[in-house]
Amino acid sequence: MGRLRRSRVKDLDQIELDLLPHHKAKLEKQPIDEDKPGLGQHYCVECAKYCETDAALQTHLKSKIHRRQLKQLKQGAYTVAESERAAGLGVDNKQRGVEEVVKKFTGMSHSTTPTDRL
Repeated sequence: MGRLRRSRVKDLDQIELDLLPHHKAKLEKQPIDEDKPGLGQHYCVECAKYCETDAALQTHLKSKIHRRQLKQLKQGAYTVAESERAAGLGVDNKQRGVEEVVKKFTGMSHSTTPTDRL
């Protein structure tokens, strides 16, 4: 399976941790780092992206890519509990027997039965 992106970006759950107030303050005021674009001074926390200049950061903040990322962050990250519910391991995973289904249908009153239609 090939790579989808040139470089690995942070997942939504990692970005949600970065949005906590004490983490966000550290990321917005980073020390100068020559290895990062823009010396690490222009960082978008929501997208986990470095920009070269402040103008590039302001353009990015207005872009469709940034708005999509904000929308995904509002929905929340995919959790383990959500994946278990999708797999059928939720709260109501009771296996019902044939007897319960028969009791349910015999209690219902129908004017015609399936054999009357034939």
